[in-house]
Amino acid sequence: MNTPQAGPDPATIDVAELLPQQPPFLLIDRMLSYDERTTACRLRITPDNLFCEGQNLSPFGLVESMAQTCAARLGYYNKYILHLEVLIGYIGAVRALQIERLPRVGEDMEVRIEIVQAVLGMTLADATVLVDGERIASAELKIAIAEQNR
Repeated sequence: MNTPQAGPDPATIDVAELLPQQPPFLLIDRMLSYDERTTACRLRITPDNLFCEGQNLSPFGLVESMAQTCAARLGYYNKYILHLEVLIGYIGAVRALQIERLPRVGEDMEVRIEIVQAVLGMTLADATVLVDGERIASAELKIAIAEQNR
């Protein structure tokens, strides 16, 4: 197996370059780490976030931030490792969703994903959401990668 070339420090890049979503639909604001199997991103919950309901990020926003972390990982890999265009992915399924609590306005939420399997344009990832080191949510996501002409 070939070891891919290292890309730039994930914390120094603009995550908007890695995602098809743009403000105000971005649900991650910083990539914290990237390696072959895991990626972590952060979102500071602000009162003007479209996905806030009252003082909390909505469950939909929570799941979308997990999906965007998967997308940021794919974007980083394609752009900085393979030197290709950023591909678009779609949520194929969300399973085993557990929400202990919703993140609150003013909190920094960390989303960690671990790739379980990636085959034929489908990626299976385990996602965990943390606030101050406390696990507040988790899910298993299946992400389908759109076919594009290269």
